[in-house]
Order: sequence, then C-alpha cells, then structure tokens
Amino acid sequence: MSDFLLLGRFIRYLEIERNASSKTVEAYQRDIRQFLDFCCREWEIQAVDLDYNRIDRLMIRLWLGSLMSSKAAKSTLARKTASVRSFLKFAYKRGQIPHNPAHMLMNPKKEHRLPKTVRADELGLMMETIETDSPAGKRDLAILELLYSTGMRLSELVGLNTSDVDLNRKRVKVFGKGARERIIPFGDPASTALRNYLADRPQLTGSKTGQDDLKALFLTDSGKRVYPRLIQRKVSHYLSRVCEVSQKSPHVLRHSFATHLLDRGAGIRVIKELLGHADLAATQIYTGTSVEHLRNVYRTAHPRADTPDSE
Repeated sequence: MSDFLLLGRFIRYLEIERNASSKTVEAYQRDIRQFLDFCCREWEIQAVDLDYNRIDRLMIRLWLGSLMSSKAAKSTLARKTASVRSFLKFAYKRGQIPHNPAHMLMNPKKEHRLPKTVRADELGLMMETIETDSPAGKRDLAILELLYSTGMRLSELVGLNTSDVDLNRKRVKVFGKGARERIIPFGDPASTALRNYLADRPQLTGSKTGQDDLKALFLTDSGKRVYPRLIQRKVSHYLSRVCEVSQKSPHVLRHSFATHLLDRGAGIRVIKELLGHADLAATQIYTGTSVEHLRNVYRTAHPRADTPDSE
C-alpha cells in the first residue's frame, strides 16, 4: 500500500471507531504525514513509492533525532512519538506490515509544567469589572462565570445550546472529548449571570442568525454562535484588568477551577469527573499547585503545626 493510503485508513479508524475529536485527528494526521515525508526524503523516493515494510526502529529514531535537533519541545516529541506508534500498531494489526517497528518504543518524558492559575479574589474582582448594562456585557459575564464555575473546555462552551442548561437545578450538560457527555453543576453567581443574559439574549439575534444559531446558548453581537477566538479575546481582555498571569486564556480558568477545588478539599477523583478527564493522570497535575491546601491540612492535622496566632 502506497501514496499514504494507509494513513487515510488510519484517520478514518480514528474518526469512526475511536470517535476521536477533530483536533486529535488533525494532530495525528499532521504528525504521521511529517514522519512519512521524512522517510521519503531519507530514501529519496516519491510518496507513491513508499513501502511501509522498510520502516524500522532506526528510521523512527532518526526522525526523532531530527526533531530534537530542531529544538522541539519534549511535549511535542512525546505527542509525535505516540502518533507514529499508534499508526504503526494499526498497520501491524491490519496485516499491512510484518512487524511493528515501534513496539516497545518509549515516549520521551514530558516536561511537567505546573498549570497557570488566577487567585479566587482576582477572579471575583474580574467579574465585578464587567459592565452589564447591555446584552453583550451580560453575555460576557455569563461566559466568564460559567467557565470558572464549571471548568469546562473552550470547545465545550462554544458548543452549548440553550437546552443544555438547567437553571432550576443549576447544572449544564456538555459534550467533551470523544463525544463523552457529562453533567456539571454551577453556583449561584453563574446562575444569576445566565438568567440575566438569557432575558436579553433575543436582542442579539438578527438577520444573520441561522437555525443553529437560534439553538446556541451564547451569541455574538451579530447573532451568530460564538466561536473560540472570540471567547479567547474576551477572557484575555478581562483577565488583563486584574492580574499579571502570563497566560490569559479560557484554559487558565479551567486550571483555576480545578486548583481552587483541590485547595478547598475536593477529592481528585471528583475533580477528574468534573473536568471530563478520561485518565486520572491528567488530573493529578493539579496536586502540584495546591500548596496552600497541603499547608492547611498540615495545620489541622499535625500536633506541632503553627497556629494562626503565631503568624
């Protein structure tokens, strides 16, 4: 099989059988195509002449070595290694290659960077700075409150419909990675902000509003469903008013949501379910940010700990 046809089969497998998200599929396709292009250059052949049987462990290591020489981040190397390893495993199991050259290939260790967070008092101040004397202002406050109150992903917020929100029970239904559905509760501030926004939401609809837009929870000023870049700009704008955190993105609100829950005693498995993580390891990164929580536990539990009066 040549001319990258096997790659096409693998991509369809990811989309249909694995139900992978579009971003995951795009990343896998980009990484594997980069590897196959590298193989073609090394063998000085065209893509139509590519023979997957020639791929061996040495070729994979040569490719990874070229990436390391280009100063690729460890997280990038780990992702690309995982992509190629999955692809070659697929090819082997489908009988397209006699052996799997990526078998037992270890992923480069990722750099463990602590997620950026914003203090709760700063987030409270941020909410207070949002002017809500217009439908757009009420929308912005509802978006920020909901992101912080639920920890949902940017893509999940963009995809919300009005039918996904239950104001009486203060909970929202989201569809996460792999189309996994989960229910997330939210608090009174988010509930109030949503009620105020929904009362004015009809004022945002107009001639450009289509059928899908009518279902959307959050609308742009022109009556269309909100899009990721708009939300990113809004979050960056409002965070810039109250804090100096280097990363001002919706994901910072997600990190802050998880860290503040952990600081206040929420169990890591509960946070895993709220965040929609498939693997607990993805959630455990937040344990490194909860120094204040550990300090409070120490004060409460250890007989020789400092008392508040000693500070």
